[in-house]
Amino acid sequence: MNKKIDILSLTCEQLELKILEIGEKKYRAKQIFYWLHEKRISNFSQMTNISLQLIDKINLNFYINSLNIQKMIVSDIDNTVKYLYELPDGEKLETVLMEYEYGNSLCVSTQVGCKMGCSFCASGIAGFKRNLTPSEILLQIYESERDSGRRADSIVLMGIGEPLDNFDNVIAFLKILSDKNGRNMSLRHVSLSTCGLCEEIDRLAELKLPLTLSISLHAVSDEKRNAIMPINRRYNIERLIHSCSGYFKKTGRRISFEYALIEGINDGEDSAAELIKLIKPLHSHINLIPINKIRERGYKKSKFIKEFQKRLTEGGLNATVRRTLGNDIEAACGQLRRESN
Repeated sequence: MNKKIDILSLTCEQLELKILEIGEKKYRAKQIFYWLHEKRISNFSQMTNISLQLIDKINLNFYINSLNIQKMIVSDIDNTVKYLYELPDGEKLETVLMEYEYGNSLCVSTQVGCKMGCSFCASGIAGFKRNLTPSEILLQIYESERDSGRRADSIVLMGIGEPLDNFDNVIAFLKILSDKNGRNMSLRHVSLSTCGLCEEIDRLAELKLPLTLSISLHAVSDEKRNAIMPINRRYNIERLIHSCSGYFKKTGRRISFEYALIEGINDGEDSAAELIKLIKPLHSHINLIPINKIRERGYKKSKFIKEFQKRLTEGGLNATVRRTLGNDIEAACGQLRRESN
């Protein structure tokens, strides 16, 4: 007996091929795709313009994946909502819905846990379990929008996991998300954050997607970055900047660099000067991040965030400080999942 296929993980083109394989007309795929991603049905019987005979055939070959809300916390300060979702296999992931002046932003996870081991991040503390499928990434959007009644105006792949370590599934997710027959979200409203998997950055550049690539930099010397981000031992800063430069040349899209300020580690005048020297040739944006408190780590938020920003802007960089949301619910990804294990 054939194993049923996760239909929400199929791009429209892949679905067309599968529909042809079961002896149906190609145009049926777009109809089904519309029901799945625009109407967001949970059962194939809800497709009212599809014959019962075809629905029976679809039921034999496909299934509709789902997520269950295990826990939800709403901030009393700024309306941030943090979801803990349970997957069908019992694993858990986190999603955070944030409200800004320009609209709602949804931060989604791409893996269950993380392999990267960044010492200031809670995402990997509970360990890496597996990659998320395209449907499991997508359903974080659909379920969060359904539950909250708020439409996500932008998507940030900055939750639990390293997106480029799950490259193929993430690219399939982006294709499904932006397909005109479904959610039809412009990838200009999507940001993808990576700790610096250079070979995958190079692969992403070849696709020339109009998304925003964000690099988690957090240090400007190999010695410091090696200490807090193990990936730097594989791809050092020189190699990372080379890939970033190539990405900009091939896509024409400016890269955003994330820099979490940690007291006594990367917040001094010397770090600011080195950051200006390193980033200025790339004409990029610097997003300064007040580091989140993590119980298992001894890092402290820098007291010199505004001073650091001033040094960067005086040095000719476009530097902003990320607005911190959800302080009262520990909205940084990884903490809710860790507590549930």
